[in-house]
Amino acid sequence: MVTLEYESKLEDTYAEAFTGIYCRVMITADDEETLKRAAYDATATPGTVIGRVEGGIESWLDEKETPDSRKGVIVQFWYDNRDIEKFDVELSYRIRQDILVKPFTRVFDASINPEGYIDTMKQVGHCGDGFEWMDKLFGRDMIVVPIAIPDFMIERKLGYSTGIMGANFWYMCKTKDAVLNTGRKALKAIDKVEGAITPFDICSAASKPETNYPWIGPTTNHPYCPSLRSVLDEESKVPVDVAYIPEIVINGVNAEAVREAMKAGILAVLDDEAVLRVSAGNYQGQLGDHKIYIKELFR
Repeated sequence: MVTLEYESKLEDTYAEAFTGIYCRVMITADDEETLKRAAYDATATPGTVIGRVEGGIESWLDEKETPDSRKGVIVQFWYDNRDIEKFDVELSYRIRQDILVKPFTRVFDASINPEGYIDTMKQVGHCGDGFEWMDKLFGRDMIVVPIAIPDFMIERKLGYSTGIMGANFWYMCKTKDAVLNTGRKALKAIDKVEGAITPFDICSAASKPETNYPWIGPTTNHPYCPSLRSVLDEESKVPVDVAYIPEIVINGVNAEAVREAMKAGILAVLDDEAVLRVSAGNYQGQLGDHKIYIKELFR
């Protein structure tokens, strides 16, 4: 429950989300710096709105939690089209360009009750140009890809499942400081929710389904741009005294994880007096078939 004071900040609306597919993957490395670079680089570009894979970090692991007894990280990779062959290709770009090239990294399957599997030989294993081989290592069926710093290893099969993408909330701020300070508190709260990620972290550019430039894809959600308030006049939906409208987007392995993450993030921003209102992006059914009502999260 939230107090009446805080509840008055909650707009009576919902976040509109959609179904996607995801792989839950474990990366390990010899040292923490390399591990972080691999994890951050591989999940850096939220690309589902332009037909690419997007990802996020779910949790960090110590040596006792990984098959090869090294530090590790669980990352999720998401795709909004259930075309598994296309997902396979897009996922391979992230693995090949952002993980394989980092010294001494390995990739393991971390799926839980997967609905199916992607065979990594075609798109990743064959980076060995035909010299790659299979080996039973760390209790897993691993592909060994010979590279100049011997050698990259990836589990032959990565499980995939369906989950929920694009859930979100907006925290409308009076001050610039609240955008980052309060947003980072929300991200830390969401980090504690198992199965949820934030592919954009703090996002400064909420978009909308319709656009005047379809070759670009989603463009700015102009009624919610504070700098357009005087230009749009009555069309503007920016409340009085609101100068910034950051968004936090959440993907989750199931509805429970998404709802818990939204609730945790919203609770983290409510006690900042510079946050005047909490809302969410919905598009009258144009985006997806999942509706998560903000106020119902607290009942």
